[in-house]
Amino acid sequence: MDQQWLRWAQRVLAIAQNGLTYTKEPYEIERYQELRVLGQEILSRYAEVPVERVAHFFSEEKSYATPKVDIRGIVFRDEKILLVQERRDGRWCPPGGWADVGECPSEMVVREVQEESGFIVKPTKLIAVYDKKCHPHPPSPFYIYKILIQCELTGGEASESHETSGVDFFAKDDLPPLQMDRTSPGQIAECFEHLRDPQRRAAFD
Repeated sequence: MDQQWLRWAQRVLAIAQNGLTYTKEPYEIERYQELRVLGQEILSRYAEVPVERVAHFFSEEKSYATPKVDIRGIVFRDEKILLVQERRDGRWCPPGGWADVGECPSEMVVREVQEESGFIVKPTKLIAVYDKKCHPHPPSPFYIYKILIQCELTGGEASESHETSGVDFFAKDDLPPLQMDRTSPGQIAECFEHLRDPQRRAAFD
């Protein structure tokens, strides 16, 4: 499905957020607030999500609008990739989550992999920096970059968490149903290409 409407809505919301961040004029504040409501209504209409929920997504977004960053740990064992099963829908993805302020990507990916899977890892290589809009993910209210970091398995054992209900390793041709908001078959395939060719350059966009 064409998602041009999503790009329009994201851009409208970013302009509104940036305007509300910097303007001091009451008249301009009112116009940017109207623009924000318009962007939220576009998202609500086409994503079929209640406008109140969309407004909640953006209620804490008060500074200059920038992309959110989703970091995923890519771990292999016996030529199989580590995936975790999300409790919310039973689908699978590499362990990871939103980047946190004050934590560098290598620190975060170690923590997220251990929290969500129980395994201890060491980051070794950047696999990709993806723009979510360039890949077949479902619509998202936020503009998102995805960072995939390959990690070496050094210890631990499979363990579920409050976010995950399953932990396992999967062969390239035997993947479970993927959580498409978090990952895609093409991204998983790219990870296996890095396993096959350690000298492969990082992908981007």
